[in-house]
Amino acid sequence: MAVISLLLILAATISPPYAQPAEYHQFADQRHFFGIPNFNDVISNLAFLLSGSAGLILLWQVYRTPAQTLFHDIREAIPYVVLFMGVAIAAVGSMIYHWNPGIEHLMWDRLPIGISITALLSATVFDRIHPRLGLWMLPVLVVLAVCSVLYWYWTELQGRGNLNFYIVMQFYSIVLIAWISLVFPSRYAPDQAVFQVIALYGVAKIAETLDAPIFVWTQGWISGHTLKHLIAAGAAYRIKQLLQQRQRH
Repeated sequence: MAVISLLLILAATISPPYAQPAEYHQFADQRHFFGIPNFNDVISNLAFLLSGSAGLILLWQVYRTPAQTLFHDIREAIPYVVLFMGVAIAAVGSMIYHWNPGIEHLMWDRLPIGISITALLSATVFDRIHPRLGLWMLPVLVVLAVCSVLYWYWTELQGRGNLNFYIVMQFYSIVLIAWISLVFPSRYAPDQAVFQVIALYGVAKIAETLDAPIFVWTQGWISGHTLKHLIAAGAAYRIKQLLQQRQRH
């Protein structure tokens, strides 16, 4: 996997830059309510705040319980703290973006998303490969996620937007989570529960691409992008539920 990772980074470096399409910011549901522009896309981000907060509350309860049974090693909670903090902060970042969609605000939406995904990768490595490696990878992965977003934003300011590294960081991290989960056994049951989260996130991304069609199919009741927020927040909440339900081997 190290060789594949290096090859993907090389491919992202030498491939033609992929800029953010201008039409990306033209969302289907642009209705204003109560003085809030793009109301549904803005308010639906509260689901991220609820999911992230629920996860953080669970981890705080675990930390305050000396005889906790959710983790073999309490340090294993660290990546999940980063993950749920990222999810909660994503609510604010995405609200800022959807209030006034544009490149200048999209960075605040993407930073916490990238951090949360890489934190889940770190948690997966901690559980299935080695605790020390998982902890070592956490800051490295978070820095890489942040740099991929900042690099994209910088290139947009230069008039030559390049999403290549951001795409690699987000989607390759998910591929790695899936691969590690298939190859290495978990220290907890159920062993393959993480695929429920990956599946939900995949459905959320599909809803995002069908933003306008879903808005039409539902006769204006909900757009694909609003639905994406709700499903992705549900995926984060599912992580919290899986932590509560799992059992040590």
